[in-house]
Amino acid sequence: MKVMTCRGLGGPCDLEHRGDSADEVIKAQDQQLQDAEAAGDVTHQEARDAMKAGWENPEQAMAWYRGIQETFAALPDR
Repeated sequence: MKVMTCRGLGGPCDLEHRGDSADEVIKAQDQQLQDAEAAGDVTHQEARDAMKAGWENPEQAMAWYRGIQETFAALPDR
């Protein structure tokens, strides 16, 4: 299992997301951003908007995704 923070995934805080794959931590980050948006947390709104906008640009989204996969792969297991 590896750990990435919200900030490490492009968000504004240091909440840790744990997973056995980059996809698991990305999914946890997405859920955190959705929950923050629903709760009216404006500190996470910019990251949520960027995530939504990123998927409208497939090249940008894939570059971000590959970068997260590489970062995740380089992390030590915890």
